[in-house]
Amino acid sequence: MGSVKAFMPPQGILLVAALVPREWEVRFIDENIRPVLGSEFAWADAVLVSGMHIQRKQILDIARRAHGAGKVVALGGPSVSAAPENYEDIDLLHCGEVGDGTLELFRQIDETPARPERQIIYLTGARLQMTDFPTPAYHLIDVRQYLLGCVQYSSGCPFTCEFCDIPALYGRNPRMKTPQQILAELDQLADGGTPSIYFVDDNFIANPRAAQDLLTHLVKWQKRRDYTVRLSCELTFNVVEYPEILGLMREAFMTNIFIGIETVDPDALRAMSKKQNVRTPMLEAVEKVNSYGIEIAAGIIIGLDTDTPETTDAILEFIEASQIPIVTPNLLVALPHTPLYERLQKANRLNSGEGRDSNVEYLQPYEEVVANWKHVIRETYEPRNIYVRYAAQAKRTYPHRKRPVRPLDQLTWPNLWRAIEIFSRTAWRVGVCSDYRKEFWKMTRRELRQGNVESVFQIAMVAHHLITFGRECLTRDVQASAYSARGRDSSVA
Repeated sequence: MGSVKAFMPPQGILLVAALVPREWEVRFIDENIRPVLGSEFAWADAVLVSGMHIQRKQILDIARRAHGAGKVVALGGPSVSAAPENYEDIDLLHCGEVGDGTLELFRQIDETPARPERQIIYLTGARLQMTDFPTPAYHLIDVRQYLLGCVQYSSGCPFTCEFCDIPALYGRNPRMKTPQQILAELDQLADGGTPSIYFVDDNFIANPRAAQDLLTHLVKWQKRRDYTVRLSCELTFNVVEYPEILGLMREAFMTNIFIGIETVDPDALRAMSKKQNVRTPMLEAVEKVNSYGIEIAAGIIIGLDTDTPETTDAILEFIEASQIPIVTPNLLVALPHTPLYERLQKANRLNSGEGRDSNVEYLQPYEEVVANWKHVIRETYEPRNIYVRYAAQAKRTYPHRKRPVRPLDQLTWPNLWRAIEIFSRTAWRVGVCSDYRKEFWKMTRRELRQGNVESVFQIAMVAHHLITFGRECLTRDVQASAYSARGRDSSVA
């Protein structure tokens, strides 16, 4: 809302933009904000693209337009690294993290900035150490156009969840930047005006000792800036085993985390090798995290072999009991290079047919699994249910958050204008035009009576997005998985 046009900057390609030879002139376009112009394709010598599996359709469309302008196209990122066979029409493929293959790709473009006769694939053998990473090219973006800024501290995860491709792509031995690198990136983003920054690490506590060390630096950084920037991250549920880390997260103003809960069935979690989710009773773990002022967003998987007719009701009961406000249900998808993919391939249970949102042959009929997904979406994103869950967060989570020492220092003209812009649009779209405006004004009155002005903005904006998304899932042909084999009508960088 307001000047915000996209969710988060594409971290990977901003890093590539910082790594290219100094003599190269770089133009960065994020098609989540605006499409590339024909004049920009004409200006370029080469077009470098990155994207995820769900953005395959857009990646191929960018390549088509670039080829139409006679330009060579290079593609890197997680999707091509996992499945290069999906991109046979693209000239140069970069598979793996940045490293020696990246330098070879740059040399190829430097020496011959023309389309090759046949596709060339560059494989990273020796990774560039993360301590040698430059600061991503944040100067090429306007961070105020994004809801969140983002940084990456580490890569890799020690766990071996059956469905996850992170260990195969990035390794089980986490690699980290230095705290000094992260602080420099945070300063640049904060100075640019971003109010929230997300750590895009696969698992922020993949190395608990390193995470704890970074958090001590983040606490000092927040004190220096008087807690003007909210931090958030993705991590695993075993964080509840580290109360010292949770305490530091609170002190570092880490207000939101994403956790892959996946399922509420302990046997299913063990079957997928996600044992870290069963060491502490799940509701107890949620309450413990909330007690540090940290709100949880949860990932849920539907279509597991262990699912039963009672599974969807159990999921909904857990959502109601935990009062987790943001829940992202997805159909199970078998990603290449995962134990799940190998198991299903051996069992002849892979199906990449047109019109499907998953390549998995479920034990239940596909239509039934999709219907279960829609049922969870319908109940989870029903307006009253969302506002009830946020009311619970306002009582049991938000009061435990760190408070700025000098809150009036945050009342700068840019921040005030941003707040007015967001609230005016929200009040019109939700408080006047929506069919759930009663829930909005009920929440607004309650929070304002308690002096929680910021909560009004936060809850109204996110709830509106979730309700809109939920309705689109039920009324339009929206993918039932973030890893859908089908394309989507949105863009990439």
